[in-house]
Amino acid sequence: MKKFVVIGIALAACVYGVYRYFNQDTSPIVRIVYADRGDVIASVTNTRAGTVDTCRRAGLAPASGGPIVRLHVSDGSAVKQGDLLLELWNEDLKAQVVVAEREAAAARSRAQEVCVASQVARREADRLVKLFERNLASADSKEHAVGTADTRAAACKAARDNTRVADSRIDLARAALERTQLRAPFAGVVAEINGELGEYVTPSPVGIPTPPTVDLIDNTCVYISAPIDEVDAPAVRTGQQAFITLDAFPERRFAGHVSRVAPYVLAVEKQSRTVEVEAIIDDPDQSVLLPG
Repeated sequence: MKKFVVIGIALAACVYGVYRYFNQDTSPIVRIVYADRGDVIASVTNTRAGTVDTCRRAGLAPASGGPIVRLHVSDGSAVKQGDLLLELWNEDLKAQVVVAEREAAAARSRAQEVCVASQVARREADRLVKLFERNLASADSKEHAVGTADTRAAACKAARDNTRVADSRIDLARAALERTQLRAPFAGVVAEINGELGEYVTPSPVGIPTPPTVDLIDNTCVYISAPIDEVDAPAVRTGQQAFITLDAFPERRFAGHVSRVAPYVLAVEKQSRTVEVEAIIDDPDQSVLLPG
């Protein structure tokens, strides 16, 4: 009897298994995702290497020639606008400034002396004119006093004009001195100095480029210059958002905007026609980008 019970249970299990096999749920699992409104971003990707450059870069040299006697900066120095970078030998020009300043001081003293005498002569002429009107002074004395007053007034005017000439000589001497001093036209970082103490430097002759004495860059504003394929150029506009990646920072993406799209095509090779695009970096951490 037990044997038949076991066989029955086994047979029931087989029947149940066959039933489950042929009646299992084979419908796929469906995930529901709700649609939302948004912008569809179309991107243009540059496949060629670009360069990081600064918005302002100046190759500086003194306006006159001479030996370098003072270097106030070195490679990598941070400077402010107007800072003195280097000086050439200029002791003679400094002396000329002192002479011009002393001549101007003497001219002002002379003008003061002459003008005071002019005021005295004018008061004396006015007194004699009143006396002449009352018949208490002769016509000759009156005319002599008036003539003297006019002469002294003209001398006063000439003396004051001489003070302005003397001040102009000071400006001229200082301008000559400034030609031996090289100052920073904007705030930035000194990239390179091509000169040593005692070395003679000269301005670049017209039409003959020479290495600048000081290479100054503005490290507060950098931009990317990169070529894109000619076929992608119509899709790029000034002001569009740009994202920049660099080999030095493979895990980072810097935000910026397109500042310039070249109006011409560069054809360096027959197979390569590209358009140069520039993008300014807006990322506040752009100081980690090294131009060059």
